[in-house]
Amino acid sequence: MQNIPYGRQSINEEDIQSVVEVLRSDFLTQGQKVPEFEDSLCRLTGASHAVAVNSATSALHLAYLALNVKEGDIVWTTPNTFVATANAARFCGAKVDFVDIDPRTYNMSVDKLKEKLQIAKEQKRLPKVVTPVHFSGQSCQMKEIHDLANEYGFKIVEDASHAIGGRYQNKPVGSCQYSDICIFSFHPVKIVTTGEGGAALTNDRELAKKMRLLSTHHTTKELPADKYKVDGPWYYQQTGLGFNYRLTDMQAALGISQLKRIDDFIKRRHEIAHKYEYLLKDLPLVRPFQLPESFNSYHLYVIRVQKRDEVFDHLNKNNIKVNVHYIPVHLQEYYKEQGFKEGDFPEAEKYYQEVISLPMYYNLTDEEIEYVVKTLKEALL
Repeated sequence: MQNIPYGRQSINEEDIQSVVEVLRSDFLTQGQKVPEFEDSLCRLTGASHAVAVNSATSALHLAYLALNVKEGDIVWTTPNTFVATANAARFCGAKVDFVDIDPRTYNMSVDKLKEKLQIAKEQKRLPKVVTPVHFSGQSCQMKEIHDLANEYGFKIVEDASHAIGGRYQNKPVGSCQYSDICIFSFHPVKIVTTGEGGAALTNDRELAKKMRLLSTHHTTKELPADKYKVDGPWYYQQTGLGFNYRLTDMQAALGISQLKRIDDFIKRRHEIAHKYEYLLKDLPLVRPFQLPESFNSYHLYVIRVQKRDEVFDHLNKNNIKVNVHYIPVHLQEYYKEQGFKEGDFPEAEKYYQEVISLPMYYNLTDEEIEYVVKTLKEALL
């Protein structure tokens, strides 16, 4: 059996031709494909505005900046995420803290969040922003988090890097029903890819305007008419300090093409998950838990096992390139230097010792799934 990765992009001929058309056009960047891609994201999710950028990390950075996160502010997220969720807040000078995970969903625990907010209020150290992460494609309990935001006065950024195509309370993830801004990732291992890329979605026009300005050097041509009389139609003005976080038209064209297949992508991921559920049901492991109000997009299919390292090694030696998501962020050396230590978030730490991400991607075959399960059984039994 050839190598089976934990994740892989699916590129068809239509995807390739969409990029080729841009390569043969006049605009490789700053043309019409990025606005078209943004419109497609809005139609998919129901959000009013989308700002497409070169990575989800950039999108997170823009989201925090648009919400005026700065030196001395506090941002909370989950330890069970990729480091970028926390790092982007650090880019703004904010202090980052974490909320432990729910032992069933591996998302931010609402109960732990409530407890931490009560203590923070007494200490006058409430967060400015809370960033729940929709781990593996399952939405966090956003209504409960939104209710707490109303009570304690924080803003919400959804890190939905795993969750495009998912739903919560029968609304698309990305609708921003219960958040200020929602972030998507289009890295190749994600459900939809633009190569590298990300997007920030919002229903707030002013937040969208801020993020768009920040993503392109904070320059604008939307100026009073008299400015053009003095200089000319070429005139632009930098009105603040921004970045070059632009997505190219080639990437946007790929994203537009990929979004046309998102229903097929999600359908196949559910078929794979259901096959895993059936084949794994009698094995000594913990399968993913699903909230009834959440429709999972299944970016990942994670299991928990005893003797994780032995199981991981056995699968890897048999050409099944599984992965671990994630090393708790607070245990990274950078965050240890800021005072975090083992034992701070015990649920996330216990989860990390047991978790394996099994292969999950559109082109994974039934034969490959059966081989994964057969090899897993050899390691467990």
